[in-house]
Amino acid sequence: MGQLSLVVTCTDRKVERPDAALCARNLPEGSVKQRSGNWQERLRSATARGGHSLPSLRELYRGDHWARSRRLVAAASDAGYQAQLWVASAGLGLQPVEPEAQRAPVYAATFSTRHADAVATSTAENAQWWGHLQEGTGQVTLQELGQRGPVLMVLSEVYASAMEEELLALGKQGSEALLIGGVREVPGVHRVRSDAGLSHALGGTLTSLNARMAASWLEHSRDHALTSPEAQKAWNAWSTATTKPVQYNREPMSDDDVIAFIGRETAKVPDISRTRLLRALRDSGRACEQSRFASLYKRTTGER
Repeated sequence: MGQLSLVVTCTDRKVERPDAALCARNLPEGSVKQRSGNWQERLRSATARGGHSLPSLRELYRGDHWARSRRLVAAASDAGYQAQLWVASAGLGLQPVEPEAQRAPVYAATFSTRHADAVATSTAENAQWWGHLQEGTGQVTLQELGQRGPVLMVLSEVYASAMEEELLALGKQGSEALLIGGVREVPGVHRVRSDAGLSHALGGTLTSLNARMAASWLEHSRDHALTSPEAQKAWNAWSTATTKPVQYNREPMSDDDVIAFIGRETAKVPDISRTRLLRALRDSGRACEQSRFASLYKRTTGER
């Protein structure tokens, strides 16, 4: 069925610890444009020094999400596509994972505004950062990928927000595009919301759920165009029959237990939103009222 571009998000976990210069927390104060320019200068300098000793993008990232993202290439091949994997990174822009010669220095940068290595302090600033980063270091835009063929995107909430301008442009140009996850509907882009009710069937961790959903979509769309009515019908039939409703007979938790849970999970997945974190807690069979969770979350993370 031709070429398919697979776009996934990077992970906070890397092959090793980054140098201090490539930790976003150590950028000097200034406008988003100034900080992005400074970051790109540091990135170019580290790339020039490291050369062939730098890890390939394929090996730079770690964790279940990245392992499942890499397997999407095989899933796409089984569905009849010649797929290319691209990684959307708050530190690098949109980059091809292959060939193996594609290398980058280890870095720490994220769109999660509460993280120590946040690149910005708000959703609007994240979008500005992404725009500057793409102009300076990005290899391609979503619109350009759409001109090559269908695009399947596996994006977290914070990444979809930061990349929204490109998502809107992709949808506007009429390219065949599928978004797994995301934060809101995008005109012209078929979106499948993240569904924790499918985790019992797909297995794995919450962080890899969207990637596993993407693999399942490819399996159910086999022999059909990516977002064809037949593919949507097959997915809807399976997901509706498979998803399990949230159970409310959960075990109550003390404040200390909730705080410990928040600290542990945000350390593992800095980009996870408060909404998804509460969903994960409840999906694990434990209980916490929403306003109480919000209060404890702010106390734990320092979010205002």
